[in-house]
Amino acid sequence: MEPVPPHRQQALVERLSRMCGGSFSPGRRREYFISGPQWAAAYQGQALFYAPTREPVTYADVIREFGRLGIGHWTTHDSDVIATEDLGTDRQAAEIERIRTALAAHGVACSMVTTETFFNAAFAAGPAPEAPELREYVRFRVRNTVDIGHELGARYAVYWPGSLGYFVQGAVDEMQSLEWYAEAIDAACERDVEVAARKGRPTLRHCLEAKPFEPQAEILLPTTDAMLAFIASGRLAHPDMVGVNPEYLHELMWGGAPRAALARALLAGKLWHIDINDGYRLKHDVDIAVGMVNPLDWLNVLVLLRSQGFEGPFNLDFKPLRTTSNWGVFAVSFATAVDRFITLWEIAGDVAEDPVIREATDALKAGSGVSASSDAKTLFEANKELLTLHELIGHRLFQILVGLHRGRAVFD
Repeated sequence: MEPVPPHRQQALVERLSRMCGGSFSPGRRREYFISGPQWAAAYQGQALFYAPTREPVTYADVIREFGRLGIGHWTTHDSDVIATEDLGTDRQAAEIERIRTALAAHGVACSMVTTETFFNAAFAAGPAPEAPELREYVRFRVRNTVDIGHELGARYAVYWPGSLGYFVQGAVDEMQSLEWYAEAIDAACERDVEVAARKGRPTLRHCLEAKPFEPQAEILLPTTDAMLAFIASGRLAHPDMVGVNPEYLHELMWGGAPRAALARALLAGKLWHIDINDGYRLKHDVDIAVGMVNPLDWLNVLVLLRSQGFEGPFNLDFKPLRTTSNWGVFAVSFATAVDRFITLWEIAGDVAEDPVIREATDALKAGSGVSASSDAKTLFEANKELLTLHELIGHRLFQILVGLHRGRAVFD
C-alpha cells in the first residue's frame, strides 16, 4: 500500500467507517438515555506517564458534537466547565448561562453534575480531611454543585470519593473519616431539599460511585457493596436520597463480576445511574469504551438490566484512545461507543425472547418433580442432567452475541 499523506487520512478513516456499517442515526441514538461526559470528550490523552496527544476542547465544542451525533445528554464536573476560583461567584452564574445557551442550541440536556474532590491540591487529604476548614470547603463544593445542577436542569448528582483513604495505615481514623464524609453528603442533600423547594423542582438523585484502586493506596469505600453498606449504616441524615452509580470497570478491576454487583444494587433499590466502559480485571483504570474488551460480559449485564426494567442513565465514562485524533474523538470514538451499546442492548432483547434460553431457564426452575424429602443423593440424581443446561445457556449466549443462532443446521 502507498503511504497515506496527512490530507487524505480523514477521508480514509471515513471510508473505512462506512465500510464497517451498522451505524445508527442521531435520532435513533436519542431514543436511549445515554449521556456523554465533558471530561471524557475533553480528555487529551495525558496520564502519569503520558504526554497529551490532543488539543484542548471547550464545553461548547463537546455539546455541539454530542448534539450532532445524537448523544442527548451531557454530564460534567463542576471544575470541568467553571474555573475553581470562580465557583460560587457571579462569574459562575455567567458561565452557567452560557452553558444553558449551548445546550439549548444543540438539543442536549444536562442530566448529571458531579463535584471534583480529588484533583485540586486542597483535596490532598481527600474529601473528609482532618482540618475543619478544609471539610467546610468540601461542603461548599458539594452544595455549590447542587446549585449548578438545578440551574442546568440536571436530575442526578454523582460523588466519587476516590481519595477517601490513605497511603499508610494509622495516618487517619477510618471511622472518623467516614463520619466526616457522611457530613459532606448530608450537606449536599440538605442544600438540595432547600433549592428544589425554592425552584419547584424535584430533588436530585444523589449517587455514590466506588472505585477499588487509585489514587490512594487504600480506599475506604472501594466497591458498590461498600457504598450500599455506607448508605445503610445509619450515618446519613437522608439515606432515601442517596443511591449508587456503579462503574462497570471499577467493579471489574478488583476481580468482581459487574453483573453481580449491579444485581445487589438492584435488590437494594439503589441502582440509579451507571457509568459504562470496559477494561481488564486486576489492572488500573484504563477506561476503554464499552464492549471493546468484554462484549459477552456486557451482554450479560444488559440482559440483567433489561429484565429488571432499568433503562438508564448510561454515562459514557471512557477515555478515547491516545492514538485517536481530536477529529476522531467524535467521528469514531463516541459514535462507535454509542452504536456498540445500542447493538448490545438490542442483542440483550434477543436473549430475552430466545426460545432455547427460555425453555432451558423454565426447565431449571421447574426441577425434576421428584420429591425425596431429606435424601440429598436422590435429589441430586433426579436433577443432575438438568444442571447441564447452565453450560448450554452460556453457549447459547455466545451464539446470540456473534449471530450464530441464525442459519445453523438443526438435526432432529
